[in-house]
Amino acid sequence: MGNRLAGKVAIVTGSTMGIGAAVARRFAAEGARVVINSHRDDGHAAAMRAELGEERSLFVQADVADRAATRRMVDRAVERFGQLDILVNNAGINVFSDPLALTQEDWQRCMSVDLDGVWNVTRAALPRMLERGAGSIVNIASVHGHKVIPGCFPYPVAKHALIGLTRSLGIEYAARGIRVNSISPGLIMTEQIRAWLDSCEDPEAELRRQEALLPCRRIGAPEEVAYTALFLASDEARFINATDILVDGGRSQVYHD
Repeated sequence: MGNRLAGKVAIVTGSTMGIGAAVARRFAAEGARVVINSHRDDGHAAAMRAELGEERSLFVQADVADRAATRRMVDRAVERFGQLDILVNNAGINVFSDPLALTQEDWQRCMSVDLDGVWNVTRAALPRMLERGAGSIVNIASVHGHKVIPGCFPYPVAKHALIGLTRSLGIEYAARGIRVNSISPGLIMTEQIRAWLDSCEDPEAELRRQEALLPCRRIGAPEEVAYTALFLASDEARFINATDILVDGGRSQVYHD
């Protein structure tokens, strides 16, 4: 175990699979006490509880789109561990559509989780951090917040807004000891991406096609995003605020037809 987050308490939303699970594992390995979260109490949640252990972790089932549920999650974190130092807003959903084919329900579903959900948890966490005069908030945005891919509406709208929220809150609370930054991952080999590849007519051919789009010729790993979150959450990044870091192997900097 390391000690880069020794004495810290972190909430990581959407942390029973994928990037969120990798962040929770890394934080725990670096000495943090971690609140893991999902809107479902399922086998993935049970596995994370068993892996991290009850002494240094707490699972809270909460839908981030539910403001009251997010307040209860923050309250439970502080009741259990006495403080809150770090918040990683990772919970999110993909909603991809042609704009004119998008239903109002799907628009709202995307915004309620990917944007409102981040604000709900942040709004609940900020007073606890302000009481202590310190805190680090890390929002998981996306390369879709920088570059727009046709057919992916309205997901890029939410992620552009999330980066704006990050910068605005970072400036708003900088003088009161709170840092707010975001990470924009590119293509990362999560369970969801693996399932999408497996659903393709020729999974290996699609994998090779995706890898060829990346300057480094490989898809990223959740752990690589987790290490970036660790740095931003730690005191090592104490002069970094209102900033977004791209973790995409350089793909967003390359022009593609």
